[in-house]
Amino acid sequence: MTSVFDQFEQASQRSKQTVPPPICHDISSTGFIQMKLQDEIPIFIKQKVNFMPSDKILRICVSNNFIVIAMANNVLLRIDMKHPDKPEEIDITKYIGNLRLTGMFLDPLGQHLLMSTVPKQDDSSSPAETFYLHRKSTKLKQASKFRNHEITAVGWNYTNISETTSGPILLGTSKGLIFETEIGLDGDKIFTTSIEQYWRQLPNYLPLYVNKELEGLVFDIGKDSKPPITDIEFRRIPHTDKYIIILTTLIRIYQYIGTVTNHEEKPLFQQVFNKYLNIKERFNQLENSLPYSKMQFYYSSPQDFPKTFSWLTESGILFSQVDPKADSENILINQQMLPCPETSLLSSNMSRKKSIAPLSFVLTEFHVLLLYSDHVKGVSLLNQELIFEDIYNDAFGKLINITKDPITGSIWAFSERAVFKYKVTKEDRNVWQVYIEKGEFELAKHYCKDNPAHIDQVLVKQAEMLFQNKEYERSALIYADTHSSFEEISLKFLQENEIEALKTFLKKKLEGLKTQDKTQITMIVIWVVELFMNQMGSFRSMDTAYLQNSRYIKLQKEFDSFLATDKVEECVRKNRSTICNIMASHGDKDNLLRLTIMNRNYEEVIRQHLYKNNNLEALEVLKSQGNKELFYQFSGILLQELPKQTIAALISQGSSLKPSKLLPALVSCKCDEKHAKEIIRYLEHCIYEQSCQEQAIHNFLLSLYARYKKDEVMRYISSQGQDISMVHYDVHYALRLCQEANLTEACVQLSALLGLWSTAVDLALSVSVDLAKQIASIPSHHGNDELRKKLWLKIAEHVVREKNDIEQAMEFLQQCDLVRIEDILPFFSDFVTIDHFKEAICNSLQEYNRHIQDLKEEMQEATKAAETIRKDIQAFRTRCTFVHAKDTCNTCGTQLLLRPFYVFPCSHRFHSDCLVAALTPMLSIESQTQLADLQHQLTLISGRPDELAGISNQQQHTISADSGTSASLSTKEQIKADIDELVASECLYCGDLMIDSIDKPFIEEEDYERVMKEWA
Repeated sequence: MTSVFDQFEQASQRSKQTVPPPICHDISSTGFIQMKLQDEIPIFIKQKVNFMPSDKILRICVSNNFIVIAMANNVLLRIDMKHPDKPEEIDITKYIGNLRLTGMFLDPLGQHLLMSTVPKQDDSSSPAETFYLHRKSTKLKQASKFRNHEITAVGWNYTNISETTSGPILLGTSKGLIFETEIGLDGDKIFTTSIEQYWRQLPNYLPLYVNKELEGLVFDIGKDSKPPITDIEFRRIPHTDKYIIILTTLIRIYQYIGTVTNHEEKPLFQQVFNKYLNIKERFNQLENSLPYSKMQFYYSSPQDFPKTFSWLTESGILFSQVDPKADSENILINQQMLPCPETSLLSSNMSRKKSIAPLSFVLTEFHVLLLYSDHVKGVSLLNQELIFEDIYNDAFGKLINITKDPITGSIWAFSERAVFKYKVTKEDRNVWQVYIEKGEFELAKHYCKDNPAHIDQVLVKQAEMLFQNKEYERSALIYADTHSSFEEISLKFLQENEIEALKTFLKKKLEGLKTQDKTQITMIVIWVVELFMNQMGSFRSMDTAYLQNSRYIKLQKEFDSFLATDKVEECVRKNRSTICNIMASHGDKDNLLRLTIMNRNYEEVIRQHLYKNNNLEALEVLKSQGNKELFYQFSGILLQELPKQTIAALISQGSSLKPSKLLPALVSCKCDEKHAKEIIRYLEHCIYEQSCQEQAIHNFLLSLYARYKKDEVMRYISSQGQDISMVHYDVHYALRLCQEANLTEACVQLSALLGLWSTAVDLALSVSVDLAKQIASIPSHHGNDELRKKLWLKIAEHVVREKNDIEQAMEFLQQCDLVRIEDILPFFSDFVTIDHFKEAICNSLQEYNRHIQDLKEEMQEATKAAETIRKDIQAFRTRCTFVHAKDTCNTCGTQLLLRPFYVFPCSHRFHSDCLVAALTPMLSIESQTQLADLQHQLTLISGRPDELAGISNQQQHTISADSGTSASLSTKEQIKADIDELVASECLYCGDLMIDSIDKPFIEEEDYERVMKEWA
């Protein structure tokens, strides 16, 4: 249940209700409905903190969700807002004594607290003191270096991220002095702190201030007047080495801008102040009779460069933007004075009778909250209107101050007995309306937050303003993006006779339509075409040389560009007759032709040319367009009328045309020698230039050769080769063509290609014997001697019987090594005497005699070789090898006689087990399996797997055979013999196995990765 005070506070808060600017269009025209289901939440909502102080509150500092409260009973209360139920109280009575707290400053991280004090009364024995308290400590540390200096302002280092040290900071005093120091913990111990991390004597060029009390001093703004510094802040200008230091006194704002060349030098900001030692500082001065002034900056985040600046004086709030790229000596631009409001949003009995200056204020992005002793007011920075007011009751005492957390942005106000928090909700909700009223439409659209209804209102207002300023085309572009009535906007431009603006509006509207809005697209396209026709028609009526008129040329280009867009092109294609009628009604033949080209209706154009016998024009249109199907469609007609030009056009298209699809047009042409010559030229181009392999094209070319160019038939057939699988024409069809054309020589080649050798030879004999010989020689390439002999005998029979030329028959025997005299004797008549071929018979008998003699010599050589081999075998049986005691195994290097061994004729020696181990990997899988099986059998029989004879069983067999004995081996001896056959048939180093293994890799594929890893 809320208390009476809470109910009163709720009733005492008022927020100005902003109403959207009136819209002059109905719902149907805009498409938006303005609905407000409930009252909007106020921008500023006050919440009382559940906190009861033990005494009057003097000061509050808030930073990074840490709150420090100083009370009149010398108690500091520290609260972590993440754990508000665990407050921490610190009694500072013993530190302060009879001093009065005048200032309390908390760094942005909430870790470092500075407290400045002065004597409660004019007591020279108690100088001003400064105390320091770290977040992790409960004991105040006295800053002896600042004794006698009342700290009135602290410029914190917003780039500092350390919790143990503050980084370089600036301190302003009540006498206008500026000190630079660094505060924080000293070492790792939390309670051992030292706030003076570094001090340096003042530079020699300020001898007036060289004393112990002024160590760390970097500047003095007073010199003579000693004005108190009320606020100070410094920032580094982004992406530069420049720093800006801004400080305020009661009546002035000072700006110091300088470059820091060495960031390690201490004091750091002495480099900034150096250039102001001999020149007069730049400042702004205002009349102010108040004993205080306040300075505030607004920034998106503490690390960002400030965006706006504000300063509270008696006259009001001095507000400006902060521009780091502005004049090098002044970054506070667009300064304006915001007067404190004198009106009230509450009832008249609560209004103030006398306007007084606010005690403090807080700056937000778009508003400023002004704190008075009993109420808070919120004023818009954009239009200076009072938008919020909150009246406080006397139960909690008078309001003291209002502050903002620099990290979280939360706003806190406190009175003598209570603490309040203000929640900011959608502060920029009505900013767009303010920017509309100021005419800043781009900013208004930015703050509409993508709300389509608000954006539409902004655009309407902007378009109306441009229309009133007679900027019709810009207005048309913006009107097209609104939901305003299409008819109303069109009539506005028509009434002003602004045809260009109307076209701009229509074209922009067309861009926003979807493809399914066919009716709207058609209407706009036809309207725009009509407007263009009217404009171009006026040029034609006024000037006969309108084609050279620059304005007409520009208009024509604009019209062509309009027709080339996708939506327009599709619409014109579907409404071609309507568009053509409009152009025809205006007598615009040029654009009619352009429309035909644009629609690519080349088929109709070509038909019209052919209908009028304008064949050359039709061919030119055909060549200029890109639809290849029209070539297939009209090539036949054009080829009949213009054979040479048409073939040239077809050849110019290259491989983009498929000859097979052109074949019907070529075949359908009524051929005479003139047409055939051009068709042959195109087919030869396809075959020899484009490497066409389609059989129909080759057959058609061969048919034209057979009819019109018979001399080319043999050249073509020869170019295709004698491999029937490689030719591209139909051989049977070609043979039939050549038979019909009586091309015997071609028939011979084709018959041979088909394998009809007898037919080919018979046909060749009808031409010439030489041709028949060429055909008969072809089978020699296929290794078919029997067929070749048969063909040669056919030629011989023809020579002997048909020509009765015995001398030619005898020469014939010299040309073929397969035909002999006895093969052709049956072809001679019975009356032919032996004298005609006596020489041939003698040559044949001599050949037989030489052959018999060669066989005898070969038999003698074979007998001698067998005798030599028999002697070598006998010598090998009696051969022996001596084994000495010092001989070693060629594999393991140990003495050979220690274990069973093998000795080979090449003198290599191996232990039997070493030989088996080395030879096994070289054997095939079958041999390895057989060897393992034999060893296993031998183990079962003898019980010793390594019992192998030292002398080869093959030698034993040889000896027994030589002595005439043929005793059969025992089972054990047979197994040993089989093992010897596998492992001792040849030397390991000299045998074929070693030679065969020369191409084997040292490392197998399956072991490659493992070996590489081991080597690595």
